[in-house]
Amino acid sequence: MDFTFTEEQQAAVEAARAVFADVAPDGVPSPALTPGAVADDFDRPLWAKLAASDLLSLVLAEEHGGAGLDAVALCLVLREAARVLARVPLLEHCATAMAVQAHGSPELAAALLPGAGRGTLVLTAAAHGRSGHDPAELAVIARREGEVWILEGTQTAVPWAHGADWIAVPAHTGEGEAVLALVPRTADGLALAEQVSTSGERLAELALDGVRVAGTHLIETPGAWERLRQLLATGTCALALGLGENVLTMTSGYTGKREQFGFPVATFQAVAVQAADRYIDLRAMEVTLWQAAWRLDAATGGAGGPLPSSGDVAVAKIWASEGVRRVVQTAQHLHGGFGADTDYPLHRYHAWAKQLELQLGPAAAHEEALGDLLAAHPLA
Repeated sequence: MDFTFTEEQQAAVEAARAVFADVAPDGVPSPALTPGAVADDFDRPLWAKLAASDLLSLVLAEEHGGAGLDAVALCLVLREAARVLARVPLLEHCATAMAVQAHGSPELAAALLPGAGRGTLVLTAAAHGRSGHDPAELAVIARREGEVWILEGTQTAVPWAHGADWIAVPAHTGEGEAVLALVPRTADGLALAEQVSTSGERLAELALDGVRVAGTHLIETPGAWERLRQLLATGTCALALGLGENVLTMTSGYTGKREQFGFPVATFQAVAVQAADRYIDLRAMEVTLWQAAWRLDAATGGAGGPLPSSGDVAVAKIWASEGVRRVVQTAQHLHGGFGADTDYPLHRYHAWAKQLELQLGPAAAHEEALGDLLAAHPLA
């Protein structure tokens, strides 16, 4: 078997590196020194550069002006974005576009995807339910009234919602599988209340009070929301991996130059062992990420496995949550007091790592989900 990335995927990585080369992680105020959000909006100039480099249309089909690449390619780009703490809704935007492309009506695809690929229209998704712990699809009720659907409920911690044009909102009808509604941010009955993430980014609590959605803007395809949720979780793992790799690089550089007793601290066995353990964490995060991303793409083509793809996503998120936490904690320890200096970017990576660790469920939640899957699909 060939585990190397394709030429198109590698080209996407090179394009992403070029776009993110000039991005500084300290381009906004420190979350440790800011009582609210570090900025009112995401990085619009960077968003424009991503659009100009065709990275926003990466996963769209050619008919929608895209390159037709897959979840693996998206994760490769997200990995590069996380190295510099890029403040753009790249994951939510692309994952939602993929859901619309795969399951939306032709009218919905025509209305959203060309603009999404050009970056003139921004998409995000509500995936955390009422509290961040309950299933998101249970937080909103959808009922049909003739040719439209009425949405009632609340979704919390919606990323980039204040700057998005459309929000994908999962909901339940009381029977059958979840549906997925595409709601304009300016819709009547939709209210946004400001929340702030651990990383200092502006989130929103969505209150839906009789929001009317056209039938063509609601996706009823079985499994559409579940696939979007898995894409978001897998993309979060890619962000955690890129962040963790950059933090370990920072730690290596610091301990290689910091001297104690006349020697670089990197030469001390206790320091080297801790850094080696974190390297192992990162490699485990990497292999489980690519397994999950590959399964998502393979499932689209009909390929199966002993467990549903949600099992691979759960394993990847377990490693991502635990691994990124250990990486940043060890980095703080090996940097000593310097790691807490707000003029040094490590504390920013720590804040982002905590957000990614808990986003879409901590390790314990995915361990529980994996246990349920193993009980339902006993391995021969």
